Amino acid sequence: MERALRPVLFLILSAFAGPAAAHPGHIADLAGHDHWVAGAAIGAAIGAAIWGHLKGKKAEAKDEEPEDTAEEATA
Repeated sequence: MERALRPVLFLILSAFAGPAAAHPGHIADLAGHDHWVAGAAIGAAIGAAIWGHLKGKKAEAKDEEPEDTAEEATA
């Protein structure tokens, strides 16, 4: 009988679970108010990485186009 109640208990307790409602201010409280600069630097690094990744895909697409036209010209 105990095994049959575990899924029911799980469903009941999971209904009461809620998302964590934290904001970046809590990070400043834990690390000190001067550490927000590190958070901004990490965000800038992530943004630069995403930008570089997207820019790299465009460069690869441009490199592939001339190869296709060269193959068509020789055929």
